[in-house]
Amino acid sequence: MIPKKKSPSRDSYAPVAKNQLLVARLPMWRSKFIVVLVFAAFAALAGRAFWVQVVNRDFYVDQGQKRYQRTIELDATRGRIVDRNGSMLAVSLATYEIWATPKLLDEAALPPLSKLLDLPLAELRRRLNGDKTFVLLKRQVDADTAGHLSKLGLAGITQIADSKRFYPEGESAAHVVGFTDIEDNGQEGVELAANEQLLGVPGHREVIRDRLGRVVSETRPLVPAQNGDTIHLTIDRRIQQLAYAQLKDAIAKHRAEAGSVVVLDARNGEILALANYPSFDPNDRARLTGRQLRNRAVVDTFEPGSTIKPVVVALSIDEGKVRPQSVIDTAPGWYKIGPAVIHDTSNHGAMTVAEAVQKSSNIALAKLALNLPAEKIWAKYQEYGLGMRPELTFPGVASGKVRPYKRWRPIEQATMAYGYGLSASLLQIAQIYTAYAGDGTMHPVRLVRENIDAAAAASQTGHAVTTPATARAIRSMLEMATGDGGTGRAATVEGYRIGGKTGTARKQVGASYAKNRYRALFVGMAPMSDPRLIVAVMIDDPAGKAFYGGTVAGPVFSAVTGGSLLLLGVPPDARGVDGQNAAHAFAPS
Repeated sequence: MIPKKKSPSRDSYAPVAKNQLLVARLPMWRSKFIVVLVFAAFAALAGRAFWVQVVNRDFYVDQGQKRYQRTIELDATRGRIVDRNGSMLAVSLATYEIWATPKLLDEAALPPLSKLLDLPLAELRRRLNGDKTFVLLKRQVDADTAGHLSKLGLAGITQIADSKRFYPEGESAAHVVGFTDIEDNGQEGVELAANEQLLGVPGHREVIRDRLGRVVSETRPLVPAQNGDTIHLTIDRRIQQLAYAQLKDAIAKHRAEAGSVVVLDARNGEILALANYPSFDPNDRARLTGRQLRNRAVVDTFEPGSTIKPVVVALSIDEGKVRPQSVIDTAPGWYKIGPAVIHDTSNHGAMTVAEAVQKSSNIALAKLALNLPAEKIWAKYQEYGLGMRPELTFPGVASGKVRPYKRWRPIEQATMAYGYGLSASLLQIAQIYTAYAGDGTMHPVRLVRENIDAAAAASQTGHAVTTPATARAIRSMLEMATGDGGTGRAATVEGYRIGGKTGTARKQVGASYAKNRYRALFVGMAPMSDPRLIVAVMIDDPAGKAFYGGTVAGPVFSAVTGGSLLLLGVPPDARGVDGQNAAHAFAPS
């Protein structure tokens, strides 16, 4: 028989309760302190959570988004520059920036990378040996090179899309179009003048990236970039090429320092060509100098010499002082004004006003000027835009100078009539001749073709500076100047009637005029039956035996005008009418 177990009594637990291991040895206040600390910690966490999630929520949300959300700017493609017929003058080509992560790039990859990027191996190693984690190796790498680089599959090489400005016409149109810097901002020419329109408006794309930088999703719809506008110029690239080639040849032939050619549409003042030499290649500016960079036709001013004579002749006719047939005595070939003496190239004796322009008589023009109030001459020069900046959207356009008439002495009033004592740019001189090509209205020069409303179009039609009858008379005189007995015979164009004025201005060096240093000038128009073109030529400091405007600048006018008329499809108008026949129209009765 198994005996029953007895239930433990209360006393049997006594030894357990009195176990020393279970006896609390810490004071009660320390326990309470720990409880308070725990409570304070939870309170601080709650307070911090309230601060983060309620009080300063927007700030922390923004900071959090910056860790994974990115706004990627989408570059706008720079606008194109085209000529009047849509031919490219400036365009952006796709290129790439090549970046490297040095830690990922193997040593064996350096020689082929150096060869492809055309970087010396030592230079490549120098760039990779720095402390940077991401290194730019080369910018504006063409698409073919970038494609070959991709085929190599080099670890640590990243290609970023970029663009490079390209100028198809090279040095012939360099001064018109200008160029941009490596950041695609305009620095010269139209690139600078129309920089804001060409730049466009960048777009953006908001994305979420993972820790490796990969795009995993977009947070908002894409805002596309607005590419830059296309700028349409009045330039005709064919005429531009022709003008530049003829100018370059003439400067080489006469060993001149520099030169310019301006070609205008006689009907509206649009610039068809604006060439300068020396020039530069905007696609390769490694050795660019300030001398090459100067847009001489626009920014250089000089004494225009005899090319300005039609202004005073037209004013004298308009004021009723003379008629084209009026006779002026220029004998004996020199004329004294106070202590000063002015000369003609020879003694022309008595000649008509028309013949004075034909033979470019300084004495005749001096007498015409002294027969007019100085204020009248000064005011007329202002009407022609002399001493005033042409209204042209272009950097560095010069205004020239005409001194206030109250300070003119008689000799200065006389010399200003044949182009000494004032200054103008070649562009300004060409603009003056638009008044004689038509009905006496001078058209402002324009370089950019725009869609303009009727009010704006009316403001660009120009203003009258002489009467239609006087303009016709001046055209006939200019035609005489290029015929037999005139100073511009070398400017003739086969098949076309032309008219123009020569100019040979001595160069001023310091306070005096240099010996045997000149600017040779010729400004004219064609065809005379209905003028379509105005061409102005300036050759600076020809060093050969020839230095007169007719013999140095005249042939350039002939080549540029003849070629341009053919390119524009203007029919010949000679039909047996030449400068000699025109001279009979103003023969003394």
